[in-house]
Amino acid sequence: MSVRLLERGLVGMCLLVLTACGAGGFNGVYTVPLPGGADLGDHPYRVRVQFDNVLDLVPQAGVKVNDVPVGKVERIDVAEDGWTAEVVLIVRGDVVLPANASASVRQFSLLGEKFVELGAPRGEPGVGRLTDNAVIPRERSNRNAEIEEVFGALSLLLNGGGVGQFQQIAREVNNALAGNEQGLRALLANTDTFIRELDTHRGEITRALDSLNRLSATVAGQRGQIDGILGQLGPGIAVLAEQRKDLVALLRSLDALADVAVTTVNKSKDDIVADLKALAPVLRNLADAGKKLPESFELLLTYPFTDYAAATAVKGDYVNLFIDLLPPRTEAPGPDGPAMPLPPMDAPVIQRGDG
Repeated sequence: MSVRLLERGLVGMCLLVLTACGAGGFNGVYTVPLPGGADLGDHPYRVRVQFDNVLDLVPQAGVKVNDVPVGKVERIDVAEDGWTAEVVLIVRGDVVLPANASASVRQFSLLGEKFVELGAPRGEPGVGRLTDNAVIPRERSNRNAEIEEVFGALSLLLNGGGVGQFQQIAREVNNALAGNEQGLRALLANTDTFIRELDTHRGEITRALDSLNRLSATVAGQRGQIDGILGQLGPGIAVLAEQRKDLVALLRSLDALADVAVTTVNKSKDDIVADLKALAPVLRNLADAGKKLPESFELLLTYPFTDYAAATAVKGDYVNLFIDLLPPRTEAPGPDGPAMPLPPMDAPVIQRGDG
């Protein structure tokens, strides 16, 4: 009985293979739906996703959203550029996704089959709604690393000297820090203090940066004037370059003059000191006579009777004596002879002061 069942099973398998081959080659197997697939409903829609690499993704593979089956892979084609894979997905009609949705090729487990994961865009908000025949470009698609790639990278790390390099680095760090623990602790303490001081003065640092920003804006606003000044500096520098020989000769002459002046002062310093010492008495006497000179000028300008003399006169003298002199009077001539002088009406008036 068991032999007959085995024969019937083998005949059934052969008929299935022949049917698939007759329906369009061996690829016709991909048209057979997998058991346990997602329910597409009555009105599914299609989405075209472009991938740089789809790995070993096959038609009839699942499509999931948040790990929930929502569709399947209908076919895998080559895009028009010839370098990009284009995967056509059939998604259930009641699944709502943003127009800028993302797609990635994932696998159920380390050795499991692949499926396509649809989801919200990464790093940006969702916009609109994904519609029928929408295209998800390769900028919003990716794939997870294969287990073979992980093992290959690990093999390269272990066999290519990565671990040995880590050991060498650790050994060198230990050699550098051996015996310098106190210095390293002091360095860490100083760094901590420095960071705390920076945090304390962050307001001043912010204001300084703001001031620098304003200065930069001012300089940028005066860029035309600065360009003009720099443009005018060129001819001036050219003139200085042309007169370089004259300037050098002038500086050398000044150097020679300085040498001569120093030599002259050194040789004549004794005579100069002696002349100054001899001039000292004259200057001292002039300083002593400084108070008497104004008084002498006062007497000179009010000679002979000065205010100073009147103020210092002794009572009884005639310093403040005032005399009024009148001319003699004459009478008109009479009939018998010439006019005769008359005696003065009053005697001479003599006035005296308080003296």
